[in-house]
Amino acid sequence: MRIFFLLISLLFSAYAVGGGVVDFLVFGDTASERVHALESDHAESLPGLLGESARRLLPLDTGNEWRGGTIAFTLKVDPVAPNYFTLRLSGDDAASSRLFLVVEGLMIGYLHLGDIDLLEPGATEPQSPGRFFYRTTPLPESLTRGKKEIRCEVRSTGPIWAYGTTLERFQKPMTEPTRGLYRVYAHTEPAFVPPAGEKQGSAPADTIRSSPGPEILENAQERVNREIATRLNDRRPLNQMQMMFLAEAWHVQWTGAYHNDTVIRRVVESLDAFGLAWRKNPKLVQNDPATPNPDWFGAGPVGATLHWLARPLAAHLDGRVAGAGDSITRRKLLAQLFVASREWNSRSRRLYTNQSMIKDLYGIYYANRGLQVVAPAQAWSEEKARRYLYEAVGLQPWLGSDLPGGGSAKTVGEHYLQLTAKGLTKELGYVGSYGEVVDWVTKIYEATRPAFDEAGDPRLRDQLVRITLARAPFRHAAQDAEGYRAMRMETFVGWRDTKYPGLVTYGQKPARDASALDAAYATRDPRLLGYAQQMIADHQFFASLAGTMAENNSLRITHGLLYAPEAYRTIIALPPSPHRMPMSAGAPDFVFTDEENGVIALKHGDEILYASLYWRARHAVNFLAAVHHLTPAFERQAIVREEIRYTPSGHTYRRPGAVVFGFGNGGTHLKYPGGSLPVSAHAGEALPIAAIPEGIPYKIGQESVFAGKGDFYVLHYGDYLIAMNTTADRSFDFEVPSAFASARDLVRPDSSPPGPGKRAVAARSTIILRRAE
Repeated sequence: MRIFFLLISLLFSAYAVGGGVVDFLVFGDTASERVHALESDHAESLPGLLGESARRLLPLDTGNEWRGGTIAFTLKVDPVAPNYFTLRLSGDDAASSRLFLVVEGLMIGYLHLGDIDLLEPGATEPQSPGRFFYRTTPLPESLTRGKKEIRCEVRSTGPIWAYGTTLERFQKPMTEPTRGLYRVYAHTEPAFVPPAGEKQGSAPADTIRSSPGPEILENAQERVNREIATRLNDRRPLNQMQMMFLAEAWHVQWTGAYHNDTVIRRVVESLDAFGLAWRKNPKLVQNDPATPNPDWFGAGPVGATLHWLARPLAAHLDGRVAGAGDSITRRKLLAQLFVASREWNSRSRRLYTNQSMIKDLYGIYYANRGLQVVAPAQAWSEEKARRYLYEAVGLQPWLGSDLPGGGSAKTVGEHYLQLTAKGLTKELGYVGSYGEVVDWVTKIYEATRPAFDEAGDPRLRDQLVRITLARAPFRHAAQDAEGYRAMRMETFVGWRDTKYPGLVTYGQKPARDASALDAAYATRDPRLLGYAQQMIADHQFFASLAGTMAENNSLRITHGLLYAPEAYRTIIALPPSPHRMPMSAGAPDFVFTDEENGVIALKHGDEILYASLYWRARHAVNFLAAVHHLTPAFERQAIVREEIRYTPSGHTYRRPGAVVFGFGNGGTHLKYPGGSLPVSAHAGEALPIAAIPEGIPYKIGQESVFAGKGDFYVLHYGDYLIAMNTTADRSFDFEVPSAFASARDLVRPDSSPPGPGKRAVAARSTIILRRAE
């Protein structure tokens, strides 16, 4: 036995363990597993990436079961310092099954969108082909203080559908093995440093995909024309979305709807039917199941139909509504409909940016556009109507819902902007996929065009460009699912993101409602055109379009294809733009900071670093940051501790015992069987609530844009030291350690090294020091 432990000691030394590593376990290695008292159920050993040993957890044998295999072991920890737990995974693996960590019988983190994330959320695509990646989570000090070792358990589950409202819809069965688990480590430094002797891989050779090609555009056009033919030959009334689709297609020359009189006949019939349906059910302008989100659209798609077909419909507006019974004209009925939509939606606005954009565009603005056609005297002025659009896109303060007696609710004050000055959405901090609003802002800009072939509001166009440029740093060089060159959206540091890696994305995220070229085509901005041309040169545009079309046969996707053919033909015919995505391989060093959202993105040589310093702090200051560090050899994804200075409110928030959701009601409506999920390790943790501005309604436990926001953040992660001042009018000092005395500020590369001692950080600014190499 003495010889056995000597071998383990020699193994530990052979890996030149440093960086605060206290202990590590090699899965699949008999000696390492034995010394860590490993026990497993439904787990298998396997040879993995680069010949390294691993284990993976398997589905149970009981069929439709959401739980899978488990693996338990003991790890040494530091009894004094805060500890972290890091899991080593293969970037080649892809599996939908998920992993969560249990320590001393208590669950670490949350199953969905917690500030302390799930140990491994699963993925349908490889994270970092050819390389390992590491996921780090903080261990509660209450579980390690005064202890020399802890008992850990990794449990597996099936995937989830985040919008499921019942357990059956939310939690799916586990039907496939997990990714391979290679090693776990206990350490005290936030930035886990792989031991020097540990094998690391390399990215695959840079290759450009060769297919699919332009035939995808032909498929798109065929799909659009099939949908048009179906709607024109159908005897049933069109719903709102179908009317709007035909109204726009009426202007597109290659479609079967182009200047087709049957379109007008079908729209007139359907306007009557929709108006009568609304008469029968006045709440249709509050909740129309035919729209993608029933309570966001109002009668806006009908208003858009009237706007885009105003001339050909003019001769039909004073006709009697068929089947009305009281001889009401279409003009009068539609006017009543649009007023009802505008009034209700202006009094029930939504705070989250994309929701505000959609509701304000359709429920309010397009409803008013319809009124401008049928009853100009009842329509608001264009200036008044555009106020809602300006608020939604961050051009002026968002004042909340209109009040019945006049004025606005101002639930977040008089100065809250939906976007930061740099152009990112606030939900509440940086959001990846859900925060991608370029498609919606393009639609908002296009809605302000007086006619189909005229330019829209120049302020909205400029804001659309600013927003697209702000998203650009959050695309990094990567490989697509088949290993070809691509840019991917950064999602790990996103507040509402759960899919890692992010989608293949260049200037604009591909969406059901729009192609990836729409913003570049609408604005003709040279930078956006450069991003679009880069996507086309990498042969990712056709793959993107094919992927969207394969998702389903919905009208929503078909409608989004309408402008793709002309956008592609226009963009490839333009002179090449010199602009490329800033995080592209071989691009020069680059830094982006957004102090309002508490997020940074930087490229330093071949390294890329993303960090959300303001991280999922919905209820109180949590002293946590999310970090994604990409290097040529490996990736690190980490939730780590940081210093946060804040203005205290004098109140405290205590974490509830929920383990499902890290927000809202904690997912208590999802009734997991008793005892199937452990008790939370975080229950009862006291967190300070930051000061809420005077006059803003607030209750402890309520999600707030203010309650968890710090004034000043300091994050030390490996070779990087980040100090961020989020305030508009205060300065803060921080201590520069001697190790960073000669480091240069990446934000101001021409400035002198700070030297040791105190360094001031001005209002709304960031200092990023990188330790000298």
